[in-house]
Amino acid sequence: MPIEVLKVSLRGLKNALPKHLQKVDLKDLRLGGDYTDKYFQGAVVISYPLTKLGNGKAFFKTVLQESENSCSRIGTINILLFGKLAEDCEKVIHQGDTMVVAGFSLSKSASEDGRHCLQLKMPDEAGSSIYICPKSRRTAVASETVAMSVAPKYTYTPLNHLKGGTVVNLYGVVKFFKPPYVSKGTDYCSVVTIVDQSDTKLVCTLFNANTDALPKIYKNGDIVRFHRLKVQEFNGQMQGITNNGFAALTFDGTVGAPVVPRTTTKLFTFTDEDKKIVEDLRIWAARNFSNSVPAANLSSIQPQMFFDFTCQLVGKAKTDGSSYLLKVWDGTKCPFPSVKVCVKEDDLEGDRVLINQLKNLTVDVIVYDNHVQMAESLKVGSFIRMYSLHAKTQRLEEKSEVSYIQFHLHGGTGYGRGITVLPENHRDVKELKAFLESVDLREYASSESPTCQEPEDSYLTLGSCSEGYQQLSVTVLTDHQHFDVTTVNTILNSRVPQQYRIRAKLRKFEPKKLYQSVKLLCPQCNSLKEVPDVTEFDVLLQASATYPNPDLQNIPFCESVVWDLENQGSRYVTVHFVTRYELLQEPEDSLIMIEGGTVNEILRLSKKFKGIIPVKSIEENLVLLDLSVPFFWQGNIQYYGCQHCSDPKTVPSLYTLSQQKNASWEPTAIAEALGIVLLQYVFVMTFTLDDGTGALDAYLVDTGIFFQIPASEILTCNIFQENMERIMNKLQPPEANPDDLPWLECFIKSYYVRNGTAEQLSYQIFDTMIAEDV
Repeated sequence: MPIEVLKVSLRGLKNALPKHLQKVDLKDLRLGGDYTDKYFQGAVVISYPLTKLGNGKAFFKTVLQESENSCSRIGTINILLFGKLAEDCEKVIHQGDTMVVAGFSLSKSASEDGRHCLQLKMPDEAGSSIYICPKSRRTAVASETVAMSVAPKYTYTPLNHLKGGTVVNLYGVVKFFKPPYVSKGTDYCSVVTIVDQSDTKLVCTLFNANTDALPKIYKNGDIVRFHRLKVQEFNGQMQGITNNGFAALTFDGTVGAPVVPRTTTKLFTFTDEDKKIVEDLRIWAARNFSNSVPAANLSSIQPQMFFDFTCQLVGKAKTDGSSYLLKVWDGTKCPFPSVKVCVKEDDLEGDRVLINQLKNLTVDVIVYDNHVQMAESLKVGSFIRMYSLHAKTQRLEEKSEVSYIQFHLHGGTGYGRGITVLPENHRDVKELKAFLESVDLREYASSESPTCQEPEDSYLTLGSCSEGYQQLSVTVLTDHQHFDVTTVNTILNSRVPQQYRIRAKLRKFEPKKLYQSVKLLCPQCNSLKEVPDVTEFDVLLQASATYPNPDLQNIPFCESVVWDLENQGSRYVTVHFVTRYELLQEPEDSLIMIEGGTVNEILRLSKKFKGIIPVKSIEENLVLLDLSVPFFWQGNIQYYGCQHCSDPKTVPSLYTLSQQKNASWEPTAIAEALGIVLLQYVFVMTFTLDDGTGALDAYLVDTGIFFQIPASEILTCNIFQENMERIMNKLQPPEANPDDLPWLECFIKSYYVRNGTAEQLSYQIFDTMIAEDV
């Protein structure tokens, strides 16, 4: 097996290894050497969190300390593991363990960390082996001493000294944050704005497939420490993004609170010097800024306010496809009549007796859209904090003078909206639990049924017991839930431009042949063009084939090969393999450039390589082809540039990108390096929406949010085509009675489009998506 844990002492370790293996020391490592029957041995001093590379493969990095150089930083070396080998090793390795690696390869270290100039790479394939000798009680103290003696002394950069293109360590006070939410891809995202004593602000956008690897921030004013944060410049401002090995510690920002880190990694260093930095930041933050969103309890809320709310969850239930009910309390009583949502008893999760007992102390919070998934995962009894909760007022009857409070956690992540589960040892949880235990529940006890009972004077029933909710919408609003529904007749007679929330039915749509809805959109000039037929590109592609220029076979960051295709009229095809740090990558990670290839040849190569750029030789330079041809091919997808807005550069412009440590061969990065304005694949459709008061035609220009289907792949994937047909059949079932059509709730905006000398009134759908269960 590739990983084996040996239950032997260090003295007996050598005898437990395969006999053919011989030990190699750091001083003897050389690039190009043969290490087939060699092994390297060292003590684990640092392990970084398991991460995913751009191709989805697992990556794990650890640092080994050679025992012969236990007091020297140069005696440490980075070990890089990939795939299942990385996943398995991360589960069993601990600081102080002795680790033996065999079947490794060597490459130059790209990190400027003061360690050995080479690094050991362990591919996930046959021949790679790892042997681990766990530290024993007898050797634990010695192992920890070794680890501490080489623990890195980190340098922290003030926020006003940040430079683009660098990787830094820093401290800051959280001024604003968004709790982790599902991004447009598969990762979770958290946005954090931090400040420090330099009065400089830094916005950090952090991604990870595992929410536990993102900073555990619970409120503004918390202190964070970020290690290995990448800094980049955008529109003249610095931004922070996650980088390989990113790790975070978070601390309560309250002056005088214990300095206990909330960590994203198993192994970290924290010294007395670090503790002083945290305490100094606490004092500075307390004097210089306060929380912009108030934290409140139920007894202190005011109508229409937005507030952060810490509470205990006592019950929950699903209400419809785009919302979820949470029954919560904080031990105080809301001073205003509030709306109770009536649900079926079988749908309500929680202790029925307790829910009934707390009937006059709990409030019903309706959680919308992207927060539903988090609400569903919450455990009854847990302590949670909701950010930017809205105490919305509404008259439930048109002529009534009584207003009721509705508690809404609107969709989207604006203003930091979200939900976080607080740990049992959190200071606020301990205080709240103590307060809840002091509440005399007998004062609020009730023997009535907890669901759908006759409401008291300060309560009304809504939800599934309300006529307005009998027919659920098949769409979900991703923002602006505070907008009230406007009738189509009112919209048609209102001034332009405006934004509206409507509830209507889809009477018809165009085009009927759904594949015809896919277009190419320029994000700068907003021009639309049809998606070309790639089979028509052979003439343009092969026109780039010339006899290879010898001067272009030695591009500094490429290794080139010329294929002389016999029996094809002496046709030449030149392939340039782009290198990273003068090394070729695995095919699935490689970018290649091709001169003279056919469409079929490029499509075959794109199944093996990460991406392909068609080029041609002009004098002493490689340049892109005419932008009527895709400038980048990846799998079955072709990427185009706007012929009007692009300013193409020569191929050597890719050199800087090829030397960036964490750069990926993705279309957006390549387009930016080559001066290309990337055209976006979009769905362009016309929906006729009717709510009974009138009808209007609204455009849908969608990159994949509305249908939750990537427009770039609809032309090549039968499964996506079938899904889109199924969705449209649900929105407008064939031969359905108009009264039986489903309701669509969506946002539309009105605007004028100039057509020659005339202005044409148009409407467009936005911030709307199909519900998951459609």
